Amino acid sequence: MSASEDNPMTAFEPVTPLSDPRRTMPGSPVARLDAAEAAVVSLEAEHRRLSRLGLEWPLARADRQRRYWRFVRAMCVIAAEAA
Repeated sequence: MSASEDNPMTAFEPVTPLSDPRRTMPGSPVARLDAAEAAVVSLEAEHRRLSRLGLEWPLARADRQRRYWRFVRAMCVIAAEAA
């Protein structure tokens, strides 16, 4: 039995495919910024959907991942400006 079968709502599973922190980030600073922005946008759309449905636990997971990806996006902005 896999970990996801034991606990279908793990904190480490990405809420959206674009927000998967295990995926490889692009090599260039601008491409990394684009990838981080895409993750944030996908999480914001999912957040709106979960809010409409009133699903508290998935909404909390989406919020947590959205905060992470906003931080990553901010770091990517700094790196892109420095490049």
